[in-house]
Amino acid sequence: MKLEKMLGLILAVGMMSSAPLMAADYVIDKKGQHASVNFKVSHLGFSYITGRFNDFEGGFSHDPGNPSASKVSVTINAKSVDTNHAERDKHLRSTDFLEVSKYPTITFESTAYAAGSGGDKLMGDLTIHGVTKAVSIDVNHIGEGADPWNGYRSGFAGSIVLKASDFDLPEWVGDIVISLNVEGVRQ
Repeated sequence: MKLEKMLGLILAVGMMSSAPLMAADYVIDKKGQHASVNFKVSHLGFSYITGRFNDFEGGFSHDPGNPSASKVSVTINAKSVDTNHAERDKHLRSTDFLEVSKYPTITFESTAYAAGSGGDKLMGDLTIHGVTKAVSIDVNHIGEGADPWNGYRSGFAGSIVLKASDFDLPEWVGDIVISLNVEGVRQ
């Protein structure tokens, strides 16, 4: 009888260890400043204005064995725009630009993820200023593993260039270069 139980236990462990890896769900770690949404835009063609959004939340699902199953959802508080210049930030929140009283959030919902030898692509619907467009973000998986606090993390970096006029922002703004750094804590 003991032999049957032992064989059953060995069989069960063997089946579990041969099971395929499953997608894991992560919450973006904004509390520890391990995530950022940064941007830069041309200033009159002479230099760049850089900034960031300080308040955002979201999560992602990632399966290293099947990256195409990855999913991402992020909501950014548009009022949290920060260029380190109070008057400019007030102007960016106004009806001239983001119109945050009418469009308080910027959202991204992924629709597909494609892994490639030159880098990955995250496709999805981006909504800024009430306008939703399908976009493709260049993404690199930086790494994943156990952290010192008994958790497990996964991190990505991404970038995209947007045309301001595509989102009903002033055409003269030109291109908006967005860079993302995202570290998530597995749930």
